[in-house]
Amino acid sequence: MVSIEEALRIAEAAGLDLVEVAPNSNPPVCRVVSYGKFTYERTKKEREARKAQKKIEIKEIRLRPKTTEHHRGFKTKAARGWLQDGKKVRVRIRFRGRERDYPEIALQDLKEIAAELEDVSFIEQAPAFEGRTLLMVLAPSEGAAKAPKAEAPQDGEAEAEAAPQEEKAKPAAKAKAEPTKATAAKKPAAEKKPAAAKKPAAKKEEKPAEKQAE
Repeated sequence: MVSIEEALRIAEAAGLDLVEVAPNSNPPVCRVVSYGKFTYERTKKEREARKAQKKIEIKEIRLRPKTTEHHRGFKTKAARGWLQDGKKVRVRIRFRGRERDYPEIALQDLKEIAAELEDVSFIEQAPAFEGRTLLMVLAPSEGAAKAPKAEAPQDGEAEAEAAPQEEKAKPAAKAKAEPTKATAAKKPAAEKKPAAAKKPAAKKEEKPAEKQAE
């Protein structure tokens, strides 16, 4: 602990600056450093801290008390995809006119949405009114990550799996093809012409007879 005058004299003798780093402590803490280097290092640390900070994006789905269950299913499906991607989902139900007098309808819708998504999320902010809207925030749970895609089968495995499917898919075609083959096998036997095969032999026998006659 030294006086301010003594601290300034030490900094001037070192050719540096006297920088107050902890003004709220008792007594205040100062450092004898180069002010330019000090600010550069501080800015660098803050930048690295912002990069390391994990940013969570918040998506929002908007509904009405009169939204049908079918349309709400599309919204819930989109919210499930966002939660599986690690994003938060804000569910907002807007009121118009006298719909504000029946908040139990909107509360029931929010409860059903939370129940449908309870396997991938938890309620971070309970339903609460904000003006003429009712808000609820869902955060992704630890097991909300998407399951990894199955690896594609190799060529040999794909052919082996495809072969039984083709056989099951075309039983009638095979049954029709077998009688056709049997009929085609019988046709050659039925269409044989023995007379055409014996003609050359008949001509050979007649030639010697003609020579004897001459």
